[in-house]
Amino acid sequence: MSTFSVLSLPQEQLDNLTALGYLTMTPVQMKALPPALLGQDMVVQAQTGSGKTVAFGLPSLARINPRDFGTQALILCPTRELAAQVATEIRRLARALPNIKVVVLCGGQPIGPQIGSLEHGAHVVVGTPGRIKDHLRKQTLTLPRLKTLVLDEADRMLDMGFSDDMADIIGQTPMDRQTLLFSATFPDDIASISAQYQRSPERITVSTQVAQTQIAQIFIRTQRQDKADTLMGLIQSYQPTAAVVFCQTKAAVHDLVVTLNERGVDAAGLHGDLEQRERDQVLLLFKQMSLRLLVATDVAARGLDIDSLPLVVNFDLPADPEVYVHRIGRTGRGSATGTAVSLFTDKETFRLPAIESRLSMMITPINPPAYQPGQSVLAPADFVTLEVSLGRKDKLRPGDLLGAITGSLGFAGNIVGKIDITDRASFVAIERGSAPDVLAALADGKVKGRHPKVRRLRAPRSR
Repeated sequence: MSTFSVLSLPQEQLDNLTALGYLTMTPVQMKALPPALLGQDMVVQAQTGSGKTVAFGLPSLARINPRDFGTQALILCPTRELAAQVATEIRRLARALPNIKVVVLCGGQPIGPQIGSLEHGAHVVVGTPGRIKDHLRKQTLTLPRLKTLVLDEADRMLDMGFSDDMADIIGQTPMDRQTLLFSATFPDDIASISAQYQRSPERITVSTQVAQTQIAQIFIRTQRQDKADTLMGLIQSYQPTAAVVFCQTKAAVHDLVVTLNERGVDAAGLHGDLEQRERDQVLLLFKQMSLRLLVATDVAARGLDIDSLPLVVNFDLPADPEVYVHRIGRTGRGSATGTAVSLFTDKETFRLPAIESRLSMMITPINPPAYQPGQSVLAPADFVTLEVSLGRKDKLRPGDLLGAITGSLGFAGNIVGKIDITDRASFVAIERGSAPDVLAALADGKVKGRHPKVRRLRAPRSR
């Protein structure tokens, strides 16, 4: 692979990429970055996890004038989770640039604070089509100085019914903008959008073939009434440090989580009916390794990006083989290996030939691992997440919280896991055995000279 140094980027940006751990370009970055940095419109077919955020983030940032606080880059995403993930990555990429402001505009959150943020200007706006359209209608967001428009996971936005909203938004952007369209698939409606809104775009396709040497794919035949027991036996056998279980519908997610919880398995659901606050909590717990088992729909999991995910389970076999590829591609990333297990009933057998054809492989089902009732199914997560009532608004940084725990409170640094800071709260993962002592010490002690409120963060229970 090529290094980023071959690109025409300022040295400060190259140094920042190195500091972020980006030493070599992924295939999509190698193909997309040179023409994108030259201002070329592009259609890029690539999966989540291919490095596409860097592929559109660097060109978007390269065209921004920091002294102009008008919105110069707009990134449309299908879900709130993906928008938050993209915004986090854009902020990381922008560290080498002076005073770049990134604002996230998504539904499911109060619009008032968003309007307040926009009043002070925003160089980059990341959001979902419905809420972006709301702000354009209220004229709290205007786009006359937009230079770059990114349509991320455009196929999913169309699947979710955002076609008219996308058309309305694009109609309010300058004709001379650069338009970068990213999509995992390339159906006719994506081709139509490209023809309508792009100028001589360069078409780039990055292979989405699953690296079969990195992902062990296992298929288990079971009966509908035995599915939950089959999953329990599977988890009992594998004991994964983290696993995502995919269901087809929100109702199926809810029912499975209730069943698992009733059987003593700590699992949480992720689907569109959860409030945004609940979705954020579930994702945070999973990313901080304080929750091992996440049950999700495809749409809800679009924003899920975990570097090391050892196991993916298809509780319901997807109808579309591309969805199957997308799901299992969440494990075995980079140089890591992973396992993808698919459960299917006799009524789902007809879906196997399409998957076999897509992956050029022969599927040989195996018998399910036996579920051992009365025995522990899944050991508790290694970490517990603590919520501290101080955040960015209090000028708190991760190092401040780590310093308080390991300095004035005297705990060893190796018990501290990931730290996430939001505007008004902070979240720190602590090894399970030490969590009660750290919680008590933080509640009685000081962080940056203040006495914070501290509580254990737990996943919302399915109702």
